[in-house]
Order: sequence, then structure tokens, then C-alpha cells
Amino acid sequence: MLTFAHGRPALRTFCWIAASLLLLLAWDASGLDLTMARWPGGPSGFSLQDNWLLDKVLHGGVKPLPWLAALWLLAGIWWPTGVLRRLRRPERVQLLLTTLLAVLVIEVFKSTSTTSCPWDLVEFGGHARYISHWSWGVKDGGGGHCFPAGHASSALCFIGGYVVLRPTAPRLAAAWLAVVLLAGLVLGLSQQLRGAHFMSHTLWTAWLCWTTAWLADIRSPPAPQG
Repeated sequence: MLTFAHGRPALRTFCWIAASLLLLLAWDASGLDLTMARWPGGPSGFSLQDNWLLDKVLHGGVKPLPWLAALWLLAGIWWPTGVLRRLRRPERVQLLLTTLLAVLVIEVFKSTSTTSCPWDLVEFGGHARYISHWSWGVKDGGGGHCFPAGHASSALCFIGGYVVLRPTAPRLAAAWLAVVLLAGLVLGLSQQLRGAHFMSHTLWTAWLCWTTAWLADIRSPPAPQG
């Protein structure tokens, strides 16, 4: 049976998901995406778009790492190393599958999105007009497929590690979550400085990966004591 927690933790998890969703919707309505984009960008574009650190290192250089991590998770199903030793085999399988599922969810959203990147907007020297990324089917005149943030998902797709580790190793789970969120934020901000994404794109990626991980938690509830 699919579940994202059991008993009282289920209610707390639902509240966190709902509350964070409301905050994201409030962010979308605030107009802060454009405000933040104007810090590194202007009518002539984004001066850091081709910055060596942001482009070659934090973008291109990072791309192979999530696939190497996924191979580690795959091998760890049979030959666990490091933190994977703290998990039972079904939990290791769950971690791999929820990671891949999170990637799939992000890619489905991106493939159907008509939202273009900030550097495509007229305000920043492009040809597209700014529209909400929830205006499905409304083309903005740009290339589209820029929502949510795919690059940030290279880290955020591993949020499922927190879900599987928390019942048996809560401190380790918290550390895992902190590293994943920090890495996702760094990758998201690096792309934002280049003009490739808005802040909301990264925030929605985090929310989608988080929700996917909890909804895909297939462990059975603990047996009653007595």
C-alpha cells in the first residue's frame, strides 16, 4: 500500500507538504522571481551567463555526478557501502526507485512546460514575454521547457534518502537532507545567476522531489506492541 508515513507522522507530513505548497503559491504571486532575476540580469542579458565557475564547473562539471550516485545506489542494493549499510535491502531498493521517480516527475513537468528561461525574456535581451509557469498551453514566444529546475534536481532527487533513513537513523537522515538541500540550492542559484532559471523553479523542484519521496514510501506500518 502506498503511503508517505503512518499514524501521527502522516498528519505532520501532510501538514508540512500543504504548508510548503501554500508558501510556494504565495511566492509565485509575489513577483519576487523577476525582482531576483534583475539583480544579475539587465537589458543586455546576464553578465554571468558564460562565467567559468557557474557554467563549466557548477553546471557542466556536475552533470555526471548524479548518475554516478545513482549507480552507487544500484550497486548498493546487493553490495551496500557507507550509509547504505544502515538500510535493509527493501529500503535500498526504495531509495533508488524514489530517486529515479523524482527525476521522472521533474522531466515530465519540463517536457510539458511552455515556460521559457529568464535569459529568453524581452526584459533581458530575449524575445519571450513573461507569463506564469502555471499558464499551461500559453506560449510566451521563447523555447519553453524551463520549468521546473532540472539542474537543481541533480541533487534534490536524492531527498528520498531522508525518508528511508529517518526511522532508524534520524541524525544521519537530517544530515543527508541538509546536504541534499544545500547542494540543490547551490546548483539552483548558480543557474539563476546565469539567467537559466527563476528562484521559483528551484523551489518547485524541491517541493516536487520531497512530495514524491514521501508519497512513494511503501514501508509497512510498525507492528502493534503488546
